[in-house]
Amino acid sequence: MGGYLSMKLKQVVVAAIEPTAPFNFDATFFKPAHFASGDNFWERGVRWQTFRWQGKNLGVVFRNAGIVEKPKIAVEIWNGEKLVKRFVEEFVREIVYRYNLDFGLTEFYREFSRDKVLGPAIKRIYGMRPGHQDSLYEYLIIGVVLQNCTVRRSIQMMQALFESYGTLLEFDDKELWCFWEPGSLKSVSEEDLRGLKLGYRAKFIKRIDDQFGRAEIDEKKLRQSDRETQMRELLKLYGVGPATVWYLLFDVFHQYDFFNHVSPWEQKIYSKVFFDRPVTDLVPVEKLLKYFEKFGKYRQLAVHYVWEDLWWQHRKKPIPWLTREVRT
Repeated sequence: MGGYLSMKLKQVVVAAIEPTAPFNFDATFFKPAHFASGDNFWERGVRWQTFRWQGKNLGVVFRNAGIVEKPKIAVEIWNGEKLVKRFVEEFVREIVYRYNLDFGLTEFYREFSRDKVLGPAIKRIYGMRPGHQDSLYEYLIIGVVLQNCTVRRSIQMMQALFESYGTLLEFDDKELWCFWEPGSLKSVSEEDLRGLKLGYRAKFIKRIDDQFGRAEIDEKKLRQSDRETQMRELLKLYGVGPATVWYLLFDVFHQYDFFNHVSPWEQKIYSKVFFDRPVTDLVPVEKLLKYFEKFGKYRQLAVHYVWEDLWWQHRKKPIPWLTREVRT
């Protein structure tokens, strides 16, 4: 390592968020299936996360200050300079959106708590919210480095990108990487990116960054659009196809009733979890999608709950069949 930017954050503003109840802090702020991207750290009751937001590098600490039925989050926002009140208020609203802290789970629970597969998952991670900490741009970059390789290799590529273009932030006795500004790779060539051993992914990252640099897409405006408009605009982004749009609509734009894609990896997991079939005896994708229709407007949220619960169980006590799949 060497030559990267670093910043020690000394100014801190404390805010409070009261999510809608019920709320599960740990299951919301930590997703065991996610790879370690170097910009966050979690321990029970606390999450450290960096954000590149409105041109500023922020180090944020989320602390659980409530209980499931009466939730409260203490939020520390660290920066290199004093933050004005309006900035803090807008950033807190952004946090609420990204982590779905104002989402109501009552109807979802009422309808499906007795489902034979989903019901136990709801009980174990009761109050969990779907959500993602990254902006659309950051989500796309992470998606590129996750393509067609092992988790270890993805971590290496993400680290190389952070060391070359990100900033190492020191705050609250932690050192975590922060993303670069979208569009800031304008003077970086595809060859430069290939020099980081990104392979074909260099082309994707360069094209995506160029599109954001030209402001071809407005994430906040797109949040207010209908699903068809969101799909149409997202498909204009380089390398984004129907499969990628499916993930974006759920993780970034919080569409819960749209489900039209199952990857080969997910097909194995869903076959085992929902139909108790060996991972070598796959349930056809069409049959899986038809089965998920029973969850109606919550079909994506329902499957997400079962997925997250599986990985939490695996974290607490390794599941043999899942361990074998992760290693292959």
